[in-house]
Amino acid sequence: MVTGLNGPRGVAAYDGKIVYSVGDGSVYEAWAYGKNKGIKKLGTVPGGFPPAIDTNRWGVTYALTGAGGEPGQPIPPGGATLFRMRPGKAPLPIANIAKYQAKDPDPYNVSESPTETNPFGVAVLRDGTILVADAANNDLLRVWPNGKIKTVARLKPRVIKAPSNLGGQLVPSEAVATSVTVGSDGYYYVGELRGFPATPGTSQIWRIKPGSVNAVCDPVKPYKGHCQRYADGYTSIVDLAAGPRGTLAVVQLARDSWLAWEMSGQPTAVGSLFLQYRGKYNKAGYKKELVRGKLQLPAGVAFNKYGSLFVSSPLFGPGAVYRVR
Repeated sequence: MVTGLNGPRGVAAYDGKIVYSVGDGSVYEAWAYGKNKGIKKLGTVPGGFPPAIDTNRWGVTYALTGAGGEPGQPIPPGGATLFRMRPGKAPLPIANIAKYQAKDPDPYNVSESPTETNPFGVAVLRDGTILVADAANNDLLRVWPNGKIKTVARLKPRVIKAPSNLGGQLVPSEAVATSVTVGSDGYYYVGELRGFPATPGTSQIWRIKPGSVNAVCDPVKPYKGHCQRYADGYTSIVDLAAGPRGTLAVVQLARDSWLAWEMSGQPTAVGSLFLQYRGKYNKAGYKKELVRGKLQLPAGVAFNKYGSLFVSSPLFGPGAVYRVR
């Protein structure tokens, strides 16, 4: 669909258009049908990394910057911030996520600081509020246009077995909440990357009741309360998108896990794109992999209202936003 991009990541869709972000923090809009058609720049946010984005039904785009740099390092100006994009004007900061998380520490923290933040996923609700998934604080936030923030849910660590090359022991591993979308049922769905040791098949998708405050997503009691496990068995999830009839599109950055890719020393890795279908009793049904083996480090995904599916790849280097169906 749109080619010649440097590090494409975020993807959103509305009407007949797609919105996408690239490596220098710039956000663009283009027609969804027809190669490189009607491209318009919406603006550039700070940070030097492509932001997560979502666009509401009126065409207003929100861009979410991460913490930047290594864990524990100072957040650069404009990092960990939610912006509203306005064509022809500078991006408008809506909420400072880092400032909020400094007073809302992760009570289940395993490593680094409990106030660490790295906002990574964003989804706009129909009432104009915005959901933010924080990959370092392991929680889901709800942001109002006036900057007010509430914690919707906290994701607890999961005890997993490390891969054999990392000792094969049972260890606690943080959730790393990278992604959020709103399903056709109105519930919030949050996907996990999975922290060290990033064992394949241990990333979950959680289903959270709308309007929740301080819900707990607990892998030991996964079907209790306002946050319940929806699906399991994924690896290194980096984005979710809700489609028709309860379908979720699920992007895995690297199907052998992000850590296996980093340890390999290779410049890229094969990722995955799945369709997760709804089953009975609010549980996931079967899943189907699309374009198997053809996506290198995919990063973003979106459905439009016509049911077309768009995915960005790769996260680093020359890439594109593709229409899958």
